[in-house]
Amino acid sequence: MSILNRRVRGFRLIDLVALGQLSFERPDEGRFQALRLARQVMQRGGMAPAVLNAANEVAVEAFLTRRMGFLQIAQLVAETLEMAEGRNLLADVDDLNGALAVDAAARGLALNLLDTWSLSAAH
Repeated sequence: MSILNRRVRGFRLIDLVALGQLSFERPDEGRFQALRLARQVMQRGGMAPAVLNAANEVAVEAFLTRRMGFLQIAQLVAETLEMAEGRNLLADVDDLNGALAVDAAARGLALNLLDTWSLSAAH
């Protein structure tokens, strides 16, 4: 079933007027590593956000197909970003073809890392 076809059951709409007030706290970036990574890549700029997105898509797919655990998603993304920086994939690109090449390279790095992790776990 696609996400577009899912129905949410058992939930009511939130009445913000009846709620009265909301309070927010600064998130703990130590606990929420993906949030820390997202902030870092936004500050870094260039193609870093695209690399994060590509690695995250690979990681989430691997989680959904049970190739890795949920808590490994941020780890795979972080390691992919480190490798991408070493390969100069985070710099700005001038055109769509360059952006697509970076996306493909980032996905390849993430998949290679995932394969390496799988081989390590098998031994």
